[in-house]
Formats: sequence, C-alpha cells, structure tokens
Amino acid sequence: MVQQIKIYNSDGNVSGEIEAPEFLLKKWNAALAHQVFKALAANQRQPIAHTKTRGEVSGGGKKPWRQKGTGRARQGSIRSPLWRHGGVTFGPRSTTDYSQKVNKKMLRQALQEALAKKFSLGELKVVKAFSETNGKTKNAAGMIKNLTGGKSTLLLISENGQNLKRAASNLEGVKALPARDLNAYEVLNHKYVLMDQKTWEKFYAQ
Repeated sequence: MVQQIKIYNSDGNVSGEIEAPEFLLKKWNAALAHQVFKALAANQRQPIAHTKTRGEVSGGGKKPWRQKGTGRARQGSIRSPLWRHGGVTFGPRSTTDYSQKVNKKMLRQALQEALAKKFSLGELKVVKAFSETNGKTKNAAGMIKNLTGGKSTLLLISENGQNLKRAASNLEGVKALPARDLNAYEVLNHKYVLMDQKTWEKFYAQ
C-alpha cells in the first residue's frame, strides 16, 4: 500500500496529500541515530572551562626553601599542583577538541531515518505554503500554534524566508533553520518538524 503524506495549510487543516517517498518508510535504526546524534552534539560543543597548569600560574619562580636540611619535603615551586593556589593537574582546557567525524553516508541515512520516525509519529508536517508573517512574531506564533499546538518546533525555511525566520526567532521552543542545514540532531531535538511543500520537494529530490 502506498503511503501518503498530508499537506496542511497555515490554519492547521489538511488541504491535500502527496505520495510519501520510500525513505519515510525506513525501519528505525536506533543505534545509528544515537551514534550520529551524539557526534553532531559533540561537534557543537564549545569548550569553556579552562584551568591553568603550574607553568601558567603567576609566581612561584623561587624555590620555597633549600633542598636539604630543613626536615621538610623538597619543593621546587609554590605553584606546584600540591600547593594551594598552585596549578591544576589534568583539568579542563579550552583547547580541547570534542568533535567527532561522521561520514556523509551515515549523516544522510540518519537524517532520513529521523524524518521517517517523525513521519510515523505524525510529527513531520508539510505545509502548502507558509502564510506571510511580515516579520511579525505574533503572526508566526499563531501559524505554528495551529500546526503544532505550540510545542517544540523545528521550522525549515527557504532562502527567501528571512521574514519568517525573523518572526520566529523570538518564539520559545521554535528554531528556524535553513533547509540546507537540516540534520538528524536538529530533527530529533524537536517535537515537530515543519516545512513548506516546495522545500520538501526540493529536499527529497536530492
């Protein structure tokens, strides 16, 4: 039986149907989706925490006391990690690279399976055409609420959708993303995925 994907209007009502492409019927591969999701999340990670080593802490140039004869343990610097206010051993560094490499085939397969998962749950919605918002957040909020009930939404926009992007930028739980940047991480990180019919046809024709 041929599966159909519903086409909605901006009021949230079904206005038609089109044949669903084969990849929307793919079996869910949780292991692949998890691997790609974690890798893409790691690639977005920006290292902030930064500790100084003993060589970066100011002071400590002079040996605290002579090597022998004091009865105390030998010390070479008061900035040793053993000392208070000294350097930190194996602490977090802002130069740490958390990125992971994922090949293009895996990225594309994971994206298709993520969209297939959303389709099976009724959380992938294709809109005939987004209504003109004129850059107004109120207009965008009303349209998205009609389609998703105001839940977490990934809104895919075309190259000419700057007004819609500006209108949606202030909405909590809504992320406007250029269609060319779509990936499995963003799909799985939101409850609903919205795109207009032209963007959808351009995407699955690739």
